[in-house]
Amino acid sequence: MVDRIFGDRRLAELYDVFDPDRSDLEVYADLLAELATRSVLDVGCGTGTFALLLAARGVDVIGVDPAGASLDVARAKAGRSPAAHRVRWLHGDATTLPPLQVDAATTTANVAQVFLTDADWAATLAGVRAALRPGGHLVFETRVPQRRAWEEWTPEHTRVRAEVAGVGVVETCCELLAVAEPLVSFRWTTVFHADGATVTSDSTLRFRERDEVETSLADAGFEVVEVRDAPDRPGREWAFVARRTA
Repeated sequence: MVDRIFGDRRLAELYDVFDPDRSDLEVYADLLAELATRSVLDVGCGTGTFALLLAARGVDVIGVDPAGASLDVARAKAGRSPAAHRVRWLHGDATTLPPLQVDAATTTANVAQVFLTDADWAATLAGVRAALRPGGHLVFETRVPQRRAWEEWTPEHTRVRAEVAGVGVVETCCELLAVAEPLVSFRWTTVFHADGATVTSDSTLRFRERDEVETSLADAGFEVVEVRDAPDRPGREWAFVARRTA
């Protein structure tokens, strides 16, 4: 199921407004350059920010996402980019891909944590592995459970109010719903002051331990090359670099 915050066109169009600083993506783009990456599968590409950043650097990108509304926003942004021809957008996920052979695959933000069951995570890793050339890399991030990031997912810490062109004043905040480790559920509430509409979107993430992630990668046919600090949350997230084994 696609969370409403990504699948509702009205909410999807606000994603970049309320998450404008994606400077962390430059670090991931640099990492892919270190790996001599010329083609990338961006799993959970969302509104296309990372895909278009890579394309502007001369990388061929396939962006896949199950949220059609987010892809609509991505395509609209791509229409204003001179590198748009380097991106191919696919509606689906890593288990529904056509035959591919790319140098690397990525999942940024919370994408790796939306797979709540071992079966769904394993199927995603299998789909990514099949899309990689032998020796290709998977790069993704996941939050460190011990840092308990969800303790700050409260209205007091997350409330943001902004004037959005063509929309008016919009206010959004997050509310923690339930913690049953390793699963954490929360709700985003968005208020459109112009028409008084209130829209909610519920989400759940799975917080996997590092050894659990490493075991799942080995079982899926990957070897862990390196685990770095995520650039935007040092000490709070792991950035995994794994290589597809033959």
